[in-house]
Amino acid sequence: MKTKAYQLVEWQKPPELREVEVREPGPGEVLLKVGGAGACHSDLTLMGIPPGFMPYTLPFTLGHEAAGWVEALGPGVTGFERGQPVLVYGCWGCGRCKPCRMGSENHCERVPELRYHGGGLGRDGSLAHYVLVPSSRLLVPMGSLDPRDWAPLADAALAPYHALKRALPLLVPGSTAVVIGVGGVGQMAVQLLRAVTAARIIAVDMSLEKLARAKELGADETVRSDEHAVGHIRELTRGLGAEVVMDVVGVDSTLKLAAGVARQSGQIQLLGIGGGVLPFHFFGVPLECQVVAPYWGTLPELMEVLALAQAGRLRMTVEHFSLEQLPEAFQRMRGGTLKGRAVITPHG
Repeated sequence: MKTKAYQLVEWQKPPELREVEVREPGPGEVLLKVGGAGACHSDLTLMGIPPGFMPYTLPFTLGHEAAGWVEALGPGVTGFERGQPVLVYGCWGCGRCKPCRMGSENHCERVPELRYHGGGLGRDGSLAHYVLVPSSRLLVPMGSLDPRDWAPLADAALAPYHALKRALPLLVPGSTAVVIGVGGVGQMAVQLLRAVTAARIIAVDMSLEKLARAKELGADETVRSDEHAVGHIRELTRGLGAEVVMDVVGVDSTLKLAAGVARQSGQIQLLGIGGGVLPFHFFGVPLECQVVAPYWGTLPELMEVLALAQAGRLRMTVEHFSLEQLPEAFQRMRGGTLKGRAVITPHG
């Protein structure tokens, strides 16, 4: 079957809409009709990477945030049926090493030899009409949730959830969490913090519209990201700073802000891949403050995020685009004019 897909053909070049061949699923594989494929800032980062930096072999179809309906099952696949809505766990590891056996395919030990991280990251992803998933273990049933609206759970929600889970001992009653950047991922971070912790949440952004949205989604306080932001947050935390700071942007200025508002023995979490640098020296961050770069999330955590969504604890703000409108979605993303997450809906 021939269909269309947006593929990365050359490093540091825009992806191309190409005609590709979709084969029938082999043993253990599942073919999905793509309902929603999230467009992500990391796609923009990936396009700008110089040749030789990543182990991936070109070309491959972009799209690592996927949900859809089961189209066909390969030999030996049980537990799923045609037309069933499913969410795709985006980290595709070997399935056999210790981290993979524990559901942490985001930490697969064989990535260097596999030469990929998942669909859209070295292997064909979901910015297409169909995506071939290598194993049914990577699928999570969605129940009544619509794949066109909830595909971003696979990354935009999973990544901040994985980050906050590692910081749960710090997020006790009376604590403070700061979220820097409340676009699509930051909005999910605010909601997840509200759903699973008792921490006070401070949202930080340049956009007053996004700050207002963060307030609607559960932020206790909002702070404009300007030259007064550090002082304002310090004032809100009685001069002590925040136990956890999530930087969802990751440029020099936001990392400087994160270091300026974290407290002693706190944690700075770098989720954004904006390419910024945090100078690290004895006086560069508060005493005994951890600096971590959480990566994506585990399969059990994705199931927990999905459970929160099914329970009505999360709201997803999305804007839909056709497959042909992907360049427009990326342009809006670069300009910061998206209200939430851009989701490509190849089948309308």
